[in-house]
Amino acid sequence: MAVDNKAIAEGVLAAVGGPENVGNATHCMTRLRLTVKDKSLVDEDAVKGVKGVLGAVWAGPQFQVIIGQNVPKVYAEVTGMGVAGGGSVDEDLGDAEKEPLTPKKVWDNALDFLSGSMVQLIPLMMAGGLFRTFAVVLGPTMLNILAEDSAAYIFFNNIMYDAAFYFLPIYLGFCACRKIGATPVLGALMGGILISPGIISAAAQEGGGIISVYGIEIAAANYSQSVLPIMLSVPCIYFIEKWIKSWMPDALSTIFTPFLTMVIVVPISLIILAPLGALIGNGIGAALFGIADIGGVFTFLVMAILGAFWQLFVVAGMHMPIIMVAIVQLAQAGMDPVIFVSTNCAMWAVWGCVLGAALRLRDKDEKSLCWGYLVAAVLGGVTEPGLFGVILRYRRTMLGMFAGGAAGAVLSGLLGVVVYPGGGATNFLIALQYMQGGMQNLICMLIGAACSIVVGAVVTMMFGFTKEELGTTEEEADADAVLPGAMDY
Repeated sequence: MAVDNKAIAEGVLAAVGGPENVGNATHCMTRLRLTVKDKSLVDEDAVKGVKGVLGAVWAGPQFQVIIGQNVPKVYAEVTGMGVAGGGSVDEDLGDAEKEPLTPKKVWDNALDFLSGSMVQLIPLMMAGGLFRTFAVVLGPTMLNILAEDSAAYIFFNNIMYDAAFYFLPIYLGFCACRKIGATPVLGALMGGILISPGIISAAAQEGGGIISVYGIEIAAANYSQSVLPIMLSVPCIYFIEKWIKSWMPDALSTIFTPFLTMVIVVPISLIILAPLGALIGNGIGAALFGIADIGGVFTFLVMAILGAFWQLFVVAGMHMPIIMVAIVQLAQAGMDPVIFVSTNCAMWAVWGCVLGAALRLRDKDEKSLCWGYLVAAVLGGVTEPGLFGVILRYRRTMLGMFAGGAAGAVLSGLLGVVVYPGGGATNFLIALQYMQGGMQNLICMLIGAACSIVVGAVVTMMFGFTKEELGTTEEEADADAVLPGAMDY
């Protein structure tokens, strides 16, 4: 039976106080993210009771409704019902705008800006990365159908991939301005300025070139495939454009507001913000690769912590700063050897826990639910049902999640597994994120995944439930511990 996305949208909006109580809406891979004006009007239980909704959580100022892979269609229905979409900010925020500007609120708003801007680029990163994945699979490192110097290989690996990632500042400038409420094409223009041929060619000169900005000479830099330089520049566009609009006559605004905005923003960006963003971005990359290169106990400790506790970070809403760091790294360096490698193992450990629960539980209804959770995770890419329906319900199963995630992450680190852009999936198709590294990287990834799943399942079966949860006597529990499921016959 087909999912009624319109009914989901109507049910969710009714439960959160109607479209008029939603400031804006965006979405990630599985969640509809709503910024509400009055939190007291949100009926969480009613939202969770909407058919097609898998759960709901608060994350800072956002109310996140867990829907699954059909979330883009639900999002389209929501925006069709009068909710501002695409991350645009509704200027009439009501009481939400009057909240005290605390450090926590500033932090939440910054994360909302970053995530709301980057989420819009997921389709682009998926498409661009998959073109390179296609080339690698058919190339000499895997199927050996295409030679490295063949026109088809060059087209997919260079032209199509580079079109997605080289011009990243332009795409991100557009999306970030749309998120924050500035004119999107001005963000695209600023991104184009950062990677203009004059600046790129000057940066490529031996010893580093110099460019002149209003007579001020500065070192040229290559900002292609960068994230933070344009992200720091966009808020500057927003405030300066808003200030100019406040006094510019309407008859002149169309011509002079964008011109004067860029006249002021460009030197601030090129002289201060872009170099600062590049410095921070390079620092993030150096830190992540430094962790990977240090080796030994420290690297594996970091990966073990991420693998073991990542899902709890997500539940607690503490994951976005780490995700932002990883996305910046993935966009700028084209690979991630630490964060996504570990967090993917955490996801596979949840699969293992749900599998272990399905094999261990004796109640037929509970077993059926667990198998459903597993199918939703492996095929649909939605781990929330298993997380909320098994791990947070039967608390001892967390041991399986901790053990499976940590073991898989450490083993993946030992094997040198690397994640590349282009997958974006959270189901079995996540393997696409590893194919750019060739056959060896893919095989090592499968070994790490198998470790997370098996360890998670075994630990869950052995230690995940009390005898009351299993519905057994003490003697039956002892027998079942030797041969799980033996007492079913």
